[in-house]
Amino acid sequence: MEENNSDDEEINPFTSLLIEQQQQQNTKPNPFTTAQNNNQQLLQNHFIHSIQSTVIIRQLPSEGIAFQLWPAATSLVSLLDTHRINPTTSPLSTVFTTLNRPPRILELGSGTGIVGIVAAATLGTNVTLTDLPNVVPNLKFNAEVNAAVVASNGGAVTFAPLRWGHSADVDMIRDEFDVVIASDVVYHDHLYDPLIETLRFMLIGKKIVFVMAHMKRWKKESTFFKKARKYFSIDVLHVDAPSNGSRVGVVVYRFVDKKVVN
Repeated sequence: MEENNSDDEEINPFTSLLIEQQQQQNTKPNPFTTAQNNNQQLLQNHFIHSIQSTVIIRQLPSEGIAFQLWPAATSLVSLLDTHRINPTTSPLSTVFTTLNRPPRILELGSGTGIVGIVAAATLGTNVTLTDLPNVVPNLKFNAEVNAAVVASNGGAVTFAPLRWGHSADVDMIRDEFDVVIASDVVYHDHLYDPLIETLRFMLIGKKIVFVMAHMKRWKKESTFFKKARKYFSIDVLHVDAPSNGSRVGVVVYRFVDKKVVN
């Protein structure tokens, strides 16, 4: 699906994140319950209906955007939840139900880690969370605080530093994966090439699927998709309706190596 940019406005991702958080606080019902302590930590509870359990996520807003919850992450969490309830009608069925075993998953740009943690719990599988080295301690915190919930549903979560564009970081992980996931990772244009390079390291020549949830904010994001289509076949798995006054909703894409799919 080609990106149509003719009448889109540019939306600052930092501003839109703040607006989204404010709107979530003012809109009912809200699946998230948030408490803030004096250390500027946001502890957010998210109830996962399919496993009847609550996932707890620590955000550290003062540390930057990697430590906050982004809209596309919540959309992917909802899809994972509904996939466990009814996988036959799930938009993710073409990714997960074609495998003969629980999918081995790596998450790129995990941020708070909520998507990977929920994936481990709802799919009963092993998930590796990755982000920049300075983000990993918070990933470790969130993985450990949810370890019992994840384990009780047959899953496990590990974490590792991974800088986009660095093949050595990919090699250090050394595990084999079936699926790579990410949410809200296309925002800074100087990261487009490193992200695509990392996807090439991981997907080219393999039957690995990349699932990316994305909410469009900038016209220039079409450049990322144009570059990515040189190497990958990209199709749309799911589109959320716009919410909270937004002009666009979250889109979930599937990337696969062009040569493998053909």
